Amino acid sequence: MAPSTDIRIRSVSFDRERIGYRSPIKFGGRVVTDAVLFNVRLEVETRNGIVGQGLGSMPMGNVWAWPSNVVSTEQTLAALLRFAELATLAAEKLGTYAHPLDLTRALAADHAAIAQQVETELALAEPMPVLAQLVAASPLEAAIHDAQGKALKQNSYNLLGKEFCSHDLAHYLSPEFAGEYLDRYTSRQPQAKMPLYHLVGALDPLTFDDVVQQISDGLPETLGEWIVTDGLTHLKIKLNGDDLAWDVARVVAIEKVAATTQATLGVTKWNYSLDFNERCAHVDYLLEFLRKVEELSPAAMSRVQYIEQPTHRDLRKHPENKMHAVAKIKPVVIDESLVDFESLLLAQEQGYSGVALKACKGHTEALLMGAAAQKHGLFLCVQDLSCPGYSFLHSASLAARIPTIAAIEGNGRQYCPAGNELLGNVYPSMFHITDGTVGTGVLDGIGLGF
Repeated sequence: MAPSTDIRIRSVSFDRERIGYRSPIKFGGRVVTDAVLFNVRLEVETRNGIVGQGLGSMPMGNVWAWPSNVVSTEQTLAALLRFAELATLAAEKLGTYAHPLDLTRALAADHAAIAQQVETELALAEPMPVLAQLVAASPLEAAIHDAQGKALKQNSYNLLGKEFCSHDLAHYLSPEFAGEYLDRYTSRQPQAKMPLYHLVGALDPLTFDDVVQQISDGLPETLGEWIVTDGLTHLKIKLNGDDLAWDVARVVAIEKVAATTQATLGVTKWNYSLDFNERCAHVDYLLEFLRKVEELSPAAMSRVQYIEQPTHRDLRKHPENKMHAVAKIKPVVIDESLVDFESLLLAQEQGYSGVALKACKGHTEALLMGAAAQKHGLFLCVQDLSCPGYSFLHSASLAARIPTIAAIEGNGRQYCPAGNELLGNVYPSMFHITDGTVGTGVLDGIGLGF
């Protein structure tokens, strides 16, 4: 018997919003200076006729989701925006009652056809990657989950048990999940607060000697200033992956600045994560990098909590880049390659020992991959996409509801603070950081929590 809490989509609307960056960010060899948000609002009704409105918002991170040498960044952005429009319009025509897990899965079945339409309309020189499709559809997914909670006056993370869902996790993943539901892998209350991972980009100044031109907007300009102002204890370090000397020197320099600054604050424990954005041509580069960091700065090496996907996202084309040796040293998490359960299993075969969840890949997929990672005993983290405003609250709510997540990445406040102005006064503990943590306990409202 279908649950009365199932919903049907009644109407949808959407808009886009551009936010200029305070300072540029470099990753994957490319420089990004702004974000374009796609915002979805929709109305749903339950089988009992109860109506609710949901909101989803996400940057269309085309440079990350679709790095291409044959399609321009302007074209990939246009493609993601067009895909988002078509996917949202398709949701209005769905017409069936179901749990958000099933609604979003049904809509995802049409992603390939929508991508093909976009490719034809825009005369694109290559197919739209699955990752780009997931990013473009993610605001819609968020809005659907949010709307069910709003209609039922409950938190969406508390609508994942047997009494609300028509299928167990085996339906979405594999037989090993028979009889299990997502309530087993999520918490009924968000964590009260969580450490914030601050991004140290390749272009970001560490000291005043590195400042080329002062921004002078009242926010910190150097790493040392950020640490003092926000009380930071978790730093995510962007690395090149194709310049060993620079990468090693960068980590050593960051350790020097952090150690000097933290000493003035009386802080003795802090963490790093390392992100090469797939730029390491071979796993041997990474192993040599780790050896040299250990040699030059054992303290820095001891602070590394995990390493994000260091080599190419196409795991099948690069089976030589197995991570078993790296995983014996530090957790190494799959990121860009993770688009479904099959890709997770392949990553495990190739030695990855952790998973990076992202709300920008879709709320349903993040929940399912979070469950699979816990079941398989993998290290878990949540990363963002320079998410401002509602999209950061969404990402943080996800992290705060998955029991094994230790920290949250949030760099929107660094690069696009203008996108936080509307919500900064509503949720000050989420956007105004003083002790290195975000106050995720406030994300306990109906819908996605905010």
